[in-house]
Amino acid sequence: MVKISPSILSADFANLARDIAKIASADYVHVDVMDGLFVPNITIGIPVVKALRPTTTLPLDVHLMIDRPLRYVEQFCDAGADIVTCHVEADTEENIRAALDKIHAKGKKAGVVVKPKTPAEAVLPFLDVCDIVLVMTVEPGFGGQSFMADMMPKVAQIRAWIDERGLACELEVDGGVGPKTRDVCIEAGANVLVAGSAVYGAEDIPARIKELRG
Repeated sequence: MVKISPSILSADFANLARDIAKIASADYVHVDVMDGLFVPNITIGIPVVKALRPTTTLPLDVHLMIDRPLRYVEQFCDAGADIVTCHVEADTEENIRAALDKIHAKGKKAGVVVKPKTPAEAVLPFLDVCDIVLVMTVEPGFGGQSFMADMMPKVAQIRAWIDERGLACELEVDGGVGPKTRDVCIEAGANVLVAGSAVYGAEDIPARIKELRG
């Protein structure tokens, strides 16, 4: 089944509780955390995740676009994150592995993320301990970018590795996902679609979520 994880990066930050209620029919709430160092922008952090937790029963899918995430993964888990993903480019292999271990020790789901220029092979050292792998289909750090169709071979390769190993690992794509791009993502093997402006820019949000899920 295809899951939909609307990104609150496209929501009204002055009315996050209201806008999260609008996506109640989704599967996850995608929370983009940016530190101004790993990516140019700064968004939200641990206090906001903690404030969001009581507003929804949906799992919080927290995407850490931050440098050296090992320093903060436990705090995000304690704040209410259900899924925490870390960029493989954000630290050494040893430290990313340690971050995944800390997330799991908190009883939460853990995963890795790869930027567009990062090869699929970068996920291999972590694949056996990942609950989810996120492939960026835009450059991380900004919302509203155009979908990069040339990332689909990477998605397909990672899906092949997941299936070959018989892993119960979800495969997520993030960036420029909407009604016109959902099919190629699913055909490539993705089963979790992150969508920001495609969801929050729709006149009928529940209908758009249903359309994306298919």
